[in-house]
Amino acid sequence: MYTLIRFILFVVCTLSVQSVCAQSTPKIRQLEKERNELHKRISESETLLSSTGKDVKSQLDNLALITGQIAERRRYLSAIQKDVNTIQQEIKRLENELKVLDTDLQLKRERYEKSLKYLHRNSSIQEKLMFVFSADNLSQMYRRLRYVRQYANFQRLKGEEIKSKLSEIEAKKKVTEESYEAKVALLKHQESEKKKLEAQEAERKKMLSSMQNKQRQIKNELEKQRKAANKLNAEIDRLIAIEIEAARKRAEEERRKKEQVKKQSGEGAVKKQTEKMDEYRVDDADRKLSGTFERNKGRLPVPVTGPYVIVGHYGQYQVEGLRNVRLDNKGIDIKAKPGAMARTIYDGEVTAVFQYNGLANVLVRHGSYISVYCNLESVIIKQGSQLKARDVLGQIKTDADGNTVLHFQLRKEKEKLNPELWIIR
Repeated sequence: MYTLIRFILFVVCTLSVQSVCAQSTPKIRQLEKERNELHKRISESETLLSSTGKDVKSQLDNLALITGQIAERRRYLSAIQKDVNTIQQEIKRLENELKVLDTDLQLKRERYEKSLKYLHRNSSIQEKLMFVFSADNLSQMYRRLRYVRQYANFQRLKGEEIKSKLSEIEAKKKVTEESYEAKVALLKHQESEKKKLEAQEAERKKMLSSMQNKQRQIKNELEKQRKAANKLNAEIDRLIAIEIEAARKRAEEERRKKEQVKKQSGEGAVKKQTEKMDEYRVDDADRKLSGTFERNKGRLPVPVTGPYVIVGHYGQYQVEGLRNVRLDNKGIDIKAKPGAMARTIYDGEVTAVFQYNGLANVLVRHGSYISVYCNLESVIIKQGSQLKARDVLGQIKTDADGNTVLHFQLRKEKEKLNPELWIIR
């Protein structure tokens, strides 16, 4: 029994060695994978070209682009710092575990040394035979013989335990060294990214300096953009109101049919039918779609293909570096490469395709939620089309200055939502 317990302990120690590499290294690799994805997106966004024009509109476009790129790089540096802190915590944990393992190993060695000294003092064949044959009877002789064998097995298992513990310590040290190397490499990369950020901020400062004496032109340009946006938003609001009214009428028709069934049927039949109607409403496709849409908050795909930068944020905000320049955006503006396509963020139905200023705009309903895609040069869908997430809607317009910008909004019925909180970043 004692021998079996020792064997189990040996197996447990062996398995713990394997688990060491399964704890820390994958964690660091996962952080590296996520970081690489962020870095790839930033690198791709740097391929987006600035506007070619020299007018105020082009300067504002270029300022928005580099401001968006700076924001992305700051987010990336924040992610790097977070990963450095995580790795440092991992290193600290590993070092504490190593101390525990070293203490345990020292204790096992001391016990093993004592048992070896005892074995050395009583190791001769004659002494063992004398110990066995000096028994008073056969039963005692058998027990002594079994004891001699068990003690030999015990010594062997003690040695194997020490060997296993040494292997565990070596594996833990290897993981700790990998963590140190990952931290050093990450800190080096962080410094490189900081220099790139400094260069971008210097470029932005230069842009702002050249625009300081153009406050009147900037104000006029923004006022022009604001008026166009207000007209577009009014049309979006009108179409959404029509869709909400249509949904209300469908619900009213459902209630009317329910009341009609109640009048035509007995109480028992009414109860049975009511249960069926309630069950139908619970399983209603729109309600299901709303629920699954909400559960994917923060994980919805970006509504453009290829590299992108968010150049216009949701809500009211001051443009950093420009005096008295305040923007009010009902959605977000996403700059992409020329030729980029707009794509739907989730399963849904196209409820409207309309023209404004010669450009196409699309509304897609996802249950109670509606996504809006504006500034399309062409569309490949039509009203009533059933779409899946990432299905292409059409090509985004590229203007004369080379800007390819999708204006994207998200609503819950009439309520305006911040799309940046819903899409994956």
